[in-house]
Amino acid sequence: MTESVVTTDGEGEATRRDFIHIAAGAAAVGAGVMVAWPLINTMNPAADTLALASIEFDMTKVQEGQQVVIKWQGKPVFVRYRTPKEIQEAVATPLSALKDPETDAARVKEGHSQYLVLIGSCTHLGCIPTFGAGDYGGWFCPCHGSSYDTSGRIRKGPAPTNLVVPEYAYLSDTRIKIG
Repeated sequence: MTESVVTTDGEGEATRRDFIHIAAGAAAVGAGVMVAWPLINTMNPAADTLALASIEFDMTKVQEGQQVVIKWQGKPVFVRYRTPKEIQEAVATPLSALKDPETDAARVKEGHSQYLVLIGSCTHLGCIPTFGAGDYGGWFCPCHGSSYDTSGRIRKGPAPTNLVVPEYAYLSDTRIKIG
């Protein structure tokens, strides 16, 4: 038979030592929670990313030949209303002339070829290309010399792939949802 030993002061009450043990245990549990909470909290997604998991944009804000830059998930997104000449140049480019072959039709939504939506980050090192400065009428990354055409396809320079087309869908003829 096992016996349990309880320390009492002779009158059946717990001693001061028992209180110190309980208080020290509670303090240790509290300290453990204080250490673990920041670690657990870092596993939550950032608030700014959650808020911009998807974004809607009104395409009527962009006039023909213009580009608007919006922010989505901390990245710039180029929304360009291409001119008929820009579309014609992009369609007429042979795939053999491209570093990362992709048709213009694969980069736009059917029936909306005038609108081009791209993540505005160079695929080489993540710089932000400027429009209209390149050799092919599209974007140019001044940091390392990558040139993109009017469809955002890499034509020259160190960038390995085309500018990324994010997932987006038309909610109406003039409104899109990115993400």
